Amino acid sequence: MKLHASIERWPVAGAFTISRGAKTHVDVVVAEILDGDRVGRGEGTAIYYHSESAGSVLAQVQDQADALAHGLTRQELQARLPRGAARNALDCALWDLEAKRSGMPVWKLAGLPEPKSLVTAFTISLGDPEKMEADARASAHLPLLKLKLAGEGDEARVGAVRRGAPNARLIVDANEAWTDRDIAAEAAVLASFGVELIEQPVHRGRDALLDRVVSPIPFAADESCQDRADLPRLRGRYQAINIKLDKAGGLTEALALAAEARDMGLDIMVGCMLATALGIAPAFLVGGGARWVDLDGALLLAKDRPAAMACDNGLLEPPGPELWG
Repeated sequence: MKLHASIERWPVAGAFTISRGAKTHVDVVVAEILDGDRVGRGEGTAIYYHSESAGSVLAQVQDQADALAHGLTRQELQARLPRGAARNALDCALWDLEAKRSGMPVWKLAGLPEPKSLVTAFTISLGDPEKMEADARASAHLPLLKLKLAGEGDEARVGAVRRGAPNARLIVDANEAWTDRDIAAEAAVLASFGVELIEQPVHRGRDALLDRVVSPIPFAADESCQDRADLPRLRGRYQAINIKLDKAGGLTEALALAAEARDMGLDIMVGCMLATALGIAPAFLVGGGARWVDLDGALLLAKDRPAAMACDNGLLEPPGPELWG
């Protein structure tokens, strides 16, 4: 097997804003594994809170060229690289190559049900209440909206979005911004707006702040849950986890993480970083067993790849074989 890897820059439609700042583009790392006339492809987006960059991810991917030339398997890859975007890109490329070699789709190789359309959240970027209300009004026809929050002023933001989209289901991402706030009080206020999930209210590593919090809305661990190693310390603090392939290090670990989390009684959310359809396609397979799906990373871009996954009024279609899997 031969490896080709590169960094691609994709512009965001406008700007994608969370509590940590705004992004106008995303740099993704694409891994292509060539085996004769077959090519397996995978994509990874650097995880900023892992101190990753597109350059460091590309270097990690390229370091596996010799191992791939000697027949590196997907199972061996799990031990060669840590969790993160580099392993994700290579893991998904190996799944894609395996599908092309066998003539079977990845969902069948993984023992999953045949994928069907999924309702995905659409993200309302962080802004002042007036801007978020206008954005929500423009997206009010969509069934599920996800709001980015920042701590101070969150009640006004959620209220504004509810005015703009009175019939949409709402989930929110605090992005660790409630670490020094009254978490129970914040959650109680949001419950009055019909919010059904709160992602990552506190800083990763300070999860004990949730030990005695009684919330009418379930909490989902995002930064606090990367892979299966993080699950034991989530018990009793979170009721759900957000699985992202770039965090977990690929589809292989993501599927194992979902299974183990369900055994613990945790609900599953599947999310993504900013990515093209090539990065979203493998995560779609995890989404088939999730309670909440947040796979709008490619929908937030100014353009996407050819053969991108169709999305009509919030209903995301499965990827075709010409894209991945």
